[in-house]
Amino acid sequence: MNLHRSRAAVLAATVLLGLALPTAPAPAVAKSTTKTTVKTAAVTTPTLASRLAAVKTAKVINYYPSNAGWSKMWSTWDTAKINADLTKAQALGATSVRAIIFPSTFGFPTPTAEYTTKLASFVTMAAAHQMTVKFTLFDWWDGYADVTGSASWANAILKPYKDDSRVIAVELQNEIDASDAKAVAWAKKIIPAVRSSFPTMPLTFSVDGTAGATGMGKLKAAFTATPLDYYDFHFYGNSERALALIKQAQATVAPTPVVIGEAGLNTLQNTEGEQAAFLGRVFQAAKSAGVQSVAPWTLTDFATGAIPTSAVSRLPAQYNYGLYRTSGVAKAAVPVVKAGWAGTAMPATLLDTGFENATGLTPWRPYLPELGQAVKTQAQARTGKWSVSLTGTGKTPAGSPSFRVAPIGPVSAGQKWHGEVWVRGNAATGTTQIALSWFDINDKWLGGNTSAALPTGTTNWTKLTADGVAPAGSASMQIHLKSGDNKGSVWFDDVVVTNS
Repeated sequence: MNLHRSRAAVLAATVLLGLALPTAPAPAVAKSTTKTTVKTAAVTTPTLASRLAAVKTAKVINYYPSNAGWSKMWSTWDTAKINADLTKAQALGATSVRAIIFPSTFGFPTPTAEYTTKLASFVTMAAAHQMTVKFTLFDWWDGYADVTGSASWANAILKPYKDDSRVIAVELQNEIDASDAKAVAWAKKIIPAVRSSFPTMPLTFSVDGTAGATGMGKLKAAFTATPLDYYDFHFYGNSERALALIKQAQATVAPTPVVIGEAGLNTLQNTEGEQAAFLGRVFQAAKSAGVQSVAPWTLTDFATGAIPTSAVSRLPAQYNYGLYRTSGVAKAAVPVVKAGWAGTAMPATLLDTGFENATGLTPWRPYLPELGQAVKTQAQARTGKWSVSLTGTGKTPAGSPSFRVAPIGPVSAGQKWHGEVWVRGNAATGTTQIALSWFDINDKWLGGNTSAALPTGTTNWTKLTADGVAPAGSASMQIHLKSGDNKGSVWFDDVVVTNS
């Protein structure tokens, strides 16, 4: 299991109201008052190609109600709550939602009518919000010895949706352990069993964020005789290196397409500003890599007791991945996801280059704070009301204390980057600069570029600039506003970061 997300932490999409039929809606019939002619609206039967095309472009939201996560979504069904959440997801720009289905809750090997009716209602309600559905089967389940029962259960769940264009794909299991021989042996049998009954339904598996591309590669090697239709990549890695990591995943399973089925950062161990920047980087990197479907985990935070007793429920961070707080208040990530799905520019305030964002809404982080803590202050400001100050700093062979951030746009070798900042000093000593630092996909430092130093003493606002070309192997870059061995004070404001 990944600390960022457990393999059980997949999401059961939107469960909904209305006891509607699980099959596609009946054709509309138009009657004429002057003729006996009846016109029937065309109903398109989905193909593997049409469903896979929908998968590759779907704007998917991972979802459980804030008060009923995982299997509780189904066992404590709340139509009104789910409907309200779907309305919120639709306004955000979601065009698809993920439904995670639990054999232990639905009934195995024969699902009960109670739960298949709820699933049918969910699909119907999602459609009412202009959303398709992606199914995830066999969550919180490890009965790998029972292939016959597994195939029977999957067939019972999927049969009503065989030709239903509202359902676009099936993930056979969330975050399967590619190193578990029993799980892989079961998967190699369940793929052809499901495919033979549902030949137009795209099939996939995901692995957890820790296994990443390596785990996907193990699955691809194991499934040579029964290949998947696409791979579902769960991204919980370092967003600064998102482009390199996504490309690595793509290369591992090529030419099979890849979507990002989960991506998120919790706001218990990180700020809401860092969460927003994380998702902004993932969306931008995915776009550069040609991946059109990115699914944030998850719509809302979870209330205490919302997650059933499990390994997941014992991880406090699992309750805080939402785009919205449990109160319904939107986090800073909401406009980022909205822009990412719409294909528009990221919010101008996302990088907080003028340090005007409210507390907790900045992606900037301290580096070597034990040598000097960066402080946001109104004591000095070149523009606006705020700047960032370093006072009485030290310096060691490890470096100088700084305030740092990574750009939202992806970094790759050969790009030219420019950084600038305005700095003011008061009895400053030591060395104060802006620096660009380069890292490879494994977080190895590759070098850097620094500006001229701010003159010591007391100075007015002075612009410092640093320029560099990302060296071979670059996967990320950080901007550092640093001041070392400084017995006085310096203030930083109005940062600019560009690339070409």
